Amino acid sequence: MTLDKRKVVYQIYPKSYKDTTGNGIGDLRGIIEKLPYLEELGVDVIWLNPFYPSPQRDNGYDVSDYTAVNPLFGTMDDFEELSRKGKEHGIEIMLDMVLNHCSTDHEWFQKALAGDTYYQDFFILRDEPTDWVSKFGGSSWAPFGNTGKYYLHLFDKTQADLNWRNPHVREELFKVVNFWRNKGVKGFRFDVINLIGKDEELKDNPAFDGKPEYTDRPINHDYLKLLNKATFGNDSDGITVGEMSFTDIPNCVQYSNPDSHELSMVFNFHHLKVDYENGQKWTRKPFDFEELKTLFHTWGEGMSDGNGWSALFWNNHDQPRALNRFIDVEHFRNEGATMLASSIHLSRGTPYIYMGEEIGMLDPDYDSMADYVDVESLNAYQEMLDQGKSPEEAFHIIKAKSRDNSRTPMQWDASSNAGFSSAEPWLKVGRTYQQINVANEKKGKIFPFYQNLIRLRKTLPIIAQGDYQAAYTDSSQVYAFEREYEGQKLLVLNNFSAAEAELDLAANYQAGKVLISNYDNVELSAKITLKPYQTLAILKKS
Repeated sequence: MTLDKRKVVYQIYPKSYKDTTGNGIGDLRGIIEKLPYLEELGVDVIWLNPFYPSPQRDNGYDVSDYTAVNPLFGTMDDFEELSRKGKEHGIEIMLDMVLNHCSTDHEWFQKALAGDTYYQDFFILRDEPTDWVSKFGGSSWAPFGNTGKYYLHLFDKTQADLNWRNPHVREELFKVVNFWRNKGVKGFRFDVINLIGKDEELKDNPAFDGKPEYTDRPINHDYLKLLNKATFGNDSDGITVGEMSFTDIPNCVQYSNPDSHELSMVFNFHHLKVDYENGQKWTRKPFDFEELKTLFHTWGEGMSDGNGWSALFWNNHDQPRALNRFIDVEHFRNEGATMLASSIHLSRGTPYIYMGEEIGMLDPDYDSMADYVDVESLNAYQEMLDQGKSPEEAFHIIKAKSRDNSRTPMQWDASSNAGFSSAEPWLKVGRTYQQINVANEKKGKIFPFYQNLIRLRKTLPIIAQGDYQAAYTDSSQVYAFEREYEGQKLLVLNNFSAAEAELDLAANYQAGKVLISNYDNVELSAKITLKPYQTLAILKKS
């Protein structure tokens, strides 16, 4: 399997993209309807969050049937049509595979609970729980019926971790991937896939809530090699990405180096924790630019040197909108959105666009906790109250960090419900939809800029193929890097500040060509001044 590094992926949260049935919930036919829009943007692959049958305790990441379509989203015929019509528009489908855990409603868990020992070995059962903390709060163990045993759930208690040590489990999960491959699916995104390899003996570990005991274990790589060989490794034009939780560069190089025969690329999330106080999500502080810049450089150079490959992103269904986190959106939304785009689309790795990012969508600016539905946010709010925070303080933090910030309906136009649905949506539309929507933004600055970045990646090999070198590392405002490929060099400058930034420019770049900028009339000289949130890419004169 050889990865085409020119490709760009667009993430769709199906529940919030486009409703065609009038029930307030997005569906597969809504995505089919918007394929011409996606083709116009220029993306090659659309990654769909889970649309499988699910009790929806964790918005579909609690899967109760891996090989069916939740009637909420449509039918298998709808999916097959989406896959077929996508190809007609030059767009492949990437599906979300949740193979670390399944819903406790899944027949495997229900059979295990009913006493079937064959299926009991599909899960991780222990007489004594460890001290590990669930990623959604509380213990990561729950009583397994009235057996006196406990089952592991690293996430919600309705999401039981699967026992990958059992070859029957692996066989069943490989069948799932092959089922969708047979439906024409070329792409797979594997949810928290670096957590599947638990040790045989599970030990207490108070460090980082127990994460080191179950994250990036050596056996994880063995499992991914088996998965590759049994499924997508047989596709010459496949594309896979692993979501890596709490990971490091050596493991990510190994996961994504083509010689490992594991995955095409990896997500890491370290750069989206630079506004966490003491590493804790449910806090508020301005983002740490030095930490962000250092992380980007360390990972950029480390993955480049090891021939690993990163999935580059600012936004997804689990993160607040990056514009609200990193940019003075009140004064510089257009400039900030285009600068953030350049900083990853011109870097080394495969860029991912999260729906609405290409039009500069913002957090919804909700009025009260009654507007939120996300289980993690509701749990966190209660936990903060229990810790003594006032309702106002707790709400302020939820407003900044909730996963619902990115899950609001796609803003298509200024009509009621933002053109998403004829009915009241499952989640309230963002406050800004009358100004910020596809109809307006196609004529604006951000959407055409994304189109241009995608076009450049497809036409200039240095962007798709070049290596990564840090530049201007001493700047307190500018994140800069160089790309090099077959004697050609590209310098990318990104001002992360609302203030101007001055830089000295090397002579061979002074005589270079401006490839892209989000400000007009750029002049290259020995000293250049970057305007607020300016991005500037210069091709060196060879």
